[in-house]
Amino acid sequence: MTRKTPVNQKIEHRPPPPPAGPVPWDKDFALQLLLDMLRIRRLEEKAAELYGEGKIRGFLHLYIGEEAVAVGALHALAPEDNVVATYREHGHALVRGMPMQAIMAEMYGKQEGCARGHGGSMHLFDAATRLYGGNAIVGGGLPLATGLALAAKLQGETRLTACFFGDGAVAEGAFHESLNLAALWKLPVLFCCENNLYGMGTAIERAEAQTDLCVKAASYGMPTFAVDGMDIVDVHATMQKAVAKVRKSAGPVFVEFRTYRFRAHSMFDAELYRDKAEVAAWQKCGPLHTFTARLKAKDAKGGKAKLTEKEFLELDKRVQAEVAEAVAFAEAGSWEPVEDLLKDVHTPEGTVTAAPQASTKAGRAKSPAPRSGRRSSKPTSARGRR
Repeated sequence: MTRKTPVNQKIEHRPPPPPAGPVPWDKDFALQLLLDMLRIRRLEEKAAELYGEGKIRGFLHLYIGEEAVAVGALHALAPEDNVVATYREHGHALVRGMPMQAIMAEMYGKQEGCARGHGGSMHLFDAATRLYGGNAIVGGGLPLATGLALAAKLQGETRLTACFFGDGAVAEGAFHESLNLAALWKLPVLFCCENNLYGMGTAIERAEAQTDLCVKAASYGMPTFAVDGMDIVDVHATMQKAVAKVRKSAGPVFVEFRTYRFRAHSMFDAELYRDKAEVAAWQKCGPLHTFTARLKAKDAKGGKAKLTEKEFLELDKRVQAEVAEAVAFAEAGSWEPVEDLLKDVHTPEGTVTAAPQASTKAGRAKSPAPRSGRRSSKPTSARGRR
């Protein structure tokens, strides 16, 4: 809906009712999704601790509170599909299959990291699982995902590309350019907007005249879905529908996951823009503990629950051990040698051969003919610019 919010007006974001009701999956699948949410939560909690100790440096954006989106959505994709994420991508990398050790080592800046320590927290990348970043630029993954979808279409592949981005990216020109081209060329791309209501420290009502983001996407003629991003059951079911629609039509689909981050935007954020009471209210419908409670509850017929407290504690213990192993791996990792710091910055001398130029009789490179109906200007030679 379109809103006009005065600058001095207090903005409150009321959470939806906590997710509840039976879980419509078999026990194995349900526990796999619970395990993935636990892995994300415990990894992020440890990362925050290590950041405070100075072990992880630079920028760090935690995914705590939004776990249901990455887990529910990515489990609806096929292994051959592409995934593009944002700088808050630790959860996406884990669910996609990147080893936790490689993620932790990358955050440490060690050579054993997924990007040899060059990328850090915001630039996780793994071609083996088709995770094409981690992107530090707001909205920077949108053109990349659109290009991946175009490549798949031109090559006759059936894979789709899922692009995750935040509500702040909707204000970027790349958002509109990417959605327009994807719709125009009917590209197999899923635009997955993780709307956590704040672009850094700016509430969405102060940045967007139209706060219903599905309306923006629908203006480009593509199907849209809006879902409670705190409810992993709804997230997965909606994503399955969206994936099926993309595969059937080979055109783009937009999904808005309405979610909330429980931690600050980054470790440098004092969170002066939102009340602690608002955060506490949203934490009551947090995806991890509400899903756990649903699994522990007996079904409508009074049958056996899908999860016991003992099983939960065993899962958590297993995850804690994995996190500890990842930390030990990163601690034992190696720093890049000083002599290699500029290795990937410049091409080694003598390895590049200049491309031959087509020349005219006058000996100068021939300029391409101007396109019909368009103004053109001849490029000025290097001599002419002196």
